[in-house]
Amino acid sequence: MMSEKYAYTDEEGIFLVRLARKSMETFIKNKQKIQIPVDTPFKLRSNSGVFVTLNIYRPNVERFDLRGCIGRPYPQQPLVEAVIDAAIDSSTRDPRFPSVSSTELDDLIVEITALTPPVEVKAHSKEERLDAIVIGRDGIIIQDKKGFGGALFLPQVPVEWNWTKEQYLSRLCEKAGLPNHVWKDVHITKLLKFQGEIFSETSPNGDVVRKIM
Repeated sequence: MMSEKYAYTDEEGIFLVRLARKSMETFIKNKQKIQIPVDTPFKLRSNSGVFVTLNIYRPNVERFDLRGCIGRPYPQQPLVEAVIDAAIDSSTRDPRFPSVSSTELDDLIVEITALTPPVEVKAHSKEERLDAIVIGRDGIIIQDKKGFGGALFLPQVPVEWNWTKEQYLSRLCEKAGLPNHVWKDVHITKLLKFQGEIFSETSPNGDVVRKIM
């Protein structure tokens, strides 16, 4: 299925999620990185940012527990290659968690978020920054202009936690190791925003669906 408002079809999303799982499972079980599949659709060979998120599957809950999330925010690799690498990284190199074990693989939900290139939020005040952000549409990167810290949240994060825009930006500052109010100062911090198309398993190794936030 394809809509003009989406960059990727449902079939392409399914391909990427299945690829992420295969990459993760092959690396964890055999310590090998898979090759780019020969049947990769042409569009998925174009450069794109992407994140792979792993969640612990618990039926009938509103929000899963995170097990790993790493990606590439900028379009510096072919999307198909970035998915393979990010799946390995999210399962074995997220510093917040130990590496995923082979016994956990059947308890994890694999989700991928294909990103648009980040663009700077041009604003002269905190009010203009807030006006430029749409919850559920925009992921945000914050950077200290002196290079002291930086962090990113995917578009789905404030929706999953039911945050306001102010909470969204305050938590992002905390994640970056910055005081939680510095997002308000356009002279100290830089904001970039991006959008994402999200595809996720509904259960471990289960159907893959497009998530609309």
